[in-house]
Amino acid sequence: MKKIKKNNSRLEETFRVLKEKGETALITFITAGDPSLQKTKEIVLEMEKSGADIVELGIPFSDPMADGPTIQGSSERALARGTKMAGVLKLLSEIRKKTSIPVVLFGYYNPIFNYGLKKFSKAAKKAGADGLLVVDLPPEESGDLKKELDCVELDLIYLLTPTSDESRMRVVSKVASGFIYYVSLTGVTGARKKVASNVSSSIKKLRRFTKLPVAVGFGVSTTEQVRAFSKCADGVVVGSAIVNLIAKEAASKKMPRSVGSFIAKLKKGAKRS
Repeated sequence: MKKIKKNNSRLEETFRVLKEKGETALITFITAGDPSLQKTKEIVLEMEKSGADIVELGIPFSDPMADGPTIQGSSERALARGTKMAGVLKLLSEIRKKTSIPVVLFGYYNPIFNYGLKKFSKAAKKAGADGLLVVDLPPEESGDLKKELDCVELDLIYLLTPTSDESRMRVVSKVASGFIYYVSLTGVTGARKKVASNVSSSIKKLRRFTKLPVAVGFGVSTTEQVRAFSKCADGVVVGSAIVNLIAKEAASKKMPRSVGSFIAKLKKGAKRS
């Protein structure tokens, strides 16, 4: 179990410790409830054991418009098994009994709004979340949610993309906390054979406006890609490649260990030295 100083947030402390060690944070995404909530718990613990530094726990949604077929499919499977917001939060509270790895809840605004902004914020904090990333909620429309999250000291993480200009970078940098998620390419999520080549220059520009850590995601699926982005980013997010593996081996009792082996390989790319 990772030990985190109580006077700092888990996210802040994790990035600080990794920076001192010369490592980039390996941030792993999975959808809660795929293939089941119990299996999700096992996978999270196995990912941490194998080298994951931060977990993005997806809240399944019926219309995940920013996600490609892989993560869309995981949401559909989770919803088909009856996974709901209350179940995701209960799962997180159970995970918290076993580990202090930072967990960012990842989802869309509609389920959060329907649950109730204040109710969700308090429940997420109680369950042990460290932050929230809402894919379809821009800064201009996030005031109500941010107010509730600030009250319980949860980070609200925003996205920037290759089309974000300096003005947009300034806007996001003023309101973001935890870290900033830089989308490496235009389009939806999904593993790619090649990654964008202009990410480094964009992150360099972004660092003029923020001191927050910057994580890169979308399209990352190999150790080599993690290594490439680790040269310019503080964190690298891998999602679809993990979700693909879970789907492929869902019926196997060894699936969590297979995911762990994959994470261990990815982590090798996050060690800058």
